[in-house]
Amino acid sequence: MSWARSAGAGALAATAWGLVEPLDRRLFRSDYSDIALLGKAVTRGPRWRAAGFALHAGNGALFGLAFEGIRRATGFEGRRLAVGLALAEHVGLYPLGYFVDRYHPARGEAGIPPLLANPRAFGQATVRHLLFGLVLGRLARPGV
Repeated sequence: MSWARSAGAGALAATAWGLVEPLDRRLFRSDYSDIALLGKAVTRGPRWRAAGFALHAGNGALFGLAFEGIRRATGFEGRRLAVGLALAEHVGLYPLGYFVDRYHPARGEAGIPPLLANPRAFGQATVRHLLFGLVLGRLARPGV
């Protein structure tokens, strides 16, 4: 696998995640949106969605690079590693919702409900990370 392929796979997986958000928001009956969380952190104007997608894709690319480094260092199978890393990142970083709940400039607006004590948002994030890991693991494979 190549570094560029894994970075691109991460960016595409993060974009897929963002495109699925409207569906999971209805399914979980929760307004939580990572695209809104990121986009509204940098702009409150009409381009917050584009900014959110760009930041999310960039984060996905960085995750793809980290995935590739860990895969090369450990020799673990790519698909399982991608899903495991994505879910570990979710569980490890979800407590940072405390800071979103207290300090995000758009907290309480559409897409940014309270997170830390929100089981629906946690469920959404779990499904989103699972999707991300599956897409990353699939697209980062050689010959795909």
